[in-house]
Amino acid sequence: MRKRVYIAYTGGTIGMQRTRDVYQPAPGSLQAQMAEMPELRHDSMPAYTIHEYTPLLDSSNMTPREWVKIARDVEANYDRYDGFVVLHGTDTMAYTASALPFLLSGLRKPVIITGSQIPLCEIRNDARENLITSLMLASSYAIPEVCLYFGGKLLRGCRATKVSADGFAAFDSPNFPPLGNVGIDIEVHWDLVRKSRGGKLGVQELNSPVVSALRLFPGISPELVRNVLRPPLQGLVLEAYGVGNGPDQNADFIAALADATQRGVVIVDCTQCLEGTVDLAEYAAGSALAQAGVISGYDMTAEAALAKLYYLFSRGFAPERVKKEMQRDLRGEMTVRA
Repeated sequence: MRKRVYIAYTGGTIGMQRTRDVYQPAPGSLQAQMAEMPELRHDSMPAYTIHEYTPLLDSSNMTPREWVKIARDVEANYDRYDGFVVLHGTDTMAYTASALPFLLSGLRKPVIITGSQIPLCEIRNDARENLITSLMLASSYAIPEVCLYFGGKLLRGCRATKVSADGFAAFDSPNFPPLGNVGIDIEVHWDLVRKSRGGKLGVQELNSPVVSALRLFPGISPELVRNVLRPPLQGLVLEAYGVGNGPDQNADFIAALADATQRGVVIVDCTQCLEGTVDLAEYAAGSALAQAGVISGYDMTAEAALAKLYYLFSRGFAPERVKKEMQRDLRGEMTVRA
């Protein structure tokens, strides 16, 4: 029997149509185009069902509410399908790919997130290959993870980040190798794939915790930092320099961080660099942040750190528990030094 794949079509470039001078979502258009693709009727391809979301969203309009909607969609159809493909816009795809691993516990089937830089309706596009390969991955490869497939790379979702605004190789996983590479053959690196822990699939709701992100820049005002850290903020991803450094000679800046952590705000230090890990003990400029109560995000992407904060606070954990769990690897999102 042919395998069955459920497609959650949330929107994004892949199914858009050109209207005057811009691309816009077009309800029903993607399904019509896929119905005309002979490749999808080949015996090697799975049968598929498309659920088109209403409204279709440019991913710039995605919120955590949509993350939960996608997770619930997977849960509702979990027993009837062999795998799942989420069609999504590229702008915030890495955020959704980072959030879903935390929201879907007990996952034993592949969830592949993909999209395109050029719509399927155009003669020259990357949508066709991304779509076909994602369907094959979701149906024929028992990868019990949320993955992002794009431009020949299969990435762990919570390790992925967007690295190009206009290239076909738009995503990368700078601190963790791809789970698979696609060329003439589809090669999955099974030694890197997380093992299924079994159990029943569960979905974690998000109860609107107040979390945010702040990127440091030279000359940043301590008053700006204090404003960002004001109540009711619960958690912050601080995108710092290099291995996690900040302006340690700015006493007001350090005091703003210390005052917030003493109130229970969880501040997670992630590097602005694409590659590498945070080490708050390497430089005085980093150890000052640690002394102010800031914790290391190690080699997590900023997207994964933000999604993890949403997840942990939604579980009702107190700040000290959130700090502890932020420094543990829960879904393959980080490499913690021994």
